[in-house]
Amino acid sequence: MSRLQVVSGKGGTGKTTVAAALALALATEGKRTLLVEVEGRQGIAQLFETEALPYEERKIAVAPGGGEVYALAIDAELALLDYLQMFYKLGGAGRALKKLGAVDFATTIAPGLRDVLLTGKACEAVRRKDRGGRFAYDCVIMDAPPTGRITRFLNVNDEVAGLAKIGPIHNQAQAVMRVLKSPETQVHLVTLLEEMPVQETADGIAELRAAGLPVGRVIVNMVRPALLDAAALGPGLGGAPRAAIAASLSAAGLGGSRGAAARLVDPLLDQAAEYAERHALEASQRSLLTELDLPLHELPLLSDGVDLAGLYELAAELRQQGVS
Repeated sequence: MSRLQVVSGKGGTGKTTVAAALALALATEGKRTLLVEVEGRQGIAQLFETEALPYEERKIAVAPGGGEVYALAIDAELALLDYLQMFYKLGGAGRALKKLGAVDFATTIAPGLRDVLLTGKACEAVRRKDRGGRFAYDCVIMDAPPTGRITRFLNVNDEVAGLAKIGPIHNQAQAVMRVLKSPETQVHLVTLLEEMPVQETADGIAELRAAGLPVGRVIVNMVRPALLDAAALGPGLGGAPRAAIAASLSAAGLGGSRGAAARLVDPLLDQAAEYAERHALEASQRSLLTELDLPLHELPLLSDGVDLAGLYELAAELRQQGVS
């Protein structure tokens, strides 16, 4: 199991939901996972139906087998104060800088500094050990920025290490990149069976590979259930015998008399044709994802929406598909 698992995806694909389900799936049989949020949206707190996450690690769920899920919402300003204390022992002076607005000013004007702080804090959690020499967490899952900027977000430390040739910032950036580009890390991409998310997933994978960042799995979210079999979706769908369909509807108690049921046939066939068209599109997109030559997983569309029970359902699905 990779110790840092980064989850990205085009907006609207449900990457935060998948990251949360993955954290539950990996926290089994007594394992501990840390679910990290870096975008400040408090999406994790909403999914786990808990209060807003502070800048501290907090247990938010218990997984099957007694595993535990912790969560952390990383605040770039507070992370910078951590760095100032760690490298320069500023203590109270760092807090004074925050009150004066200097910390916010620094994270706003310095190119890439915010991303350096966010990735650095997550990697610190990956490397941290307790007094007995054991890792504090078996796995850290990061709910990362969308696919369009995930490569730059993860690779920013490389840029910083190149700009700062010596000193603690250079050393920290190099330490972070050693984690991000190692077998300890996997970057998973979440998509839907739609043209734009699939294309963005393919582009994102190409960018990650070009940057030397380790790509993990493709997770297809919100997959609709199959309603019709292959025979029903055949070329004869539009020419189906309407009288026979009307008779079947009437016999099933739908539409009343056969004449009344006949009025339902055309709308029903229209819906079936729309379903067949969408099914063909999804099949073509699934084929494109298969060509990416990565492990491919599918999560079902939850008809009642995603709540805490739904998260556990998705986590169970991931475990059943061998995600561990």
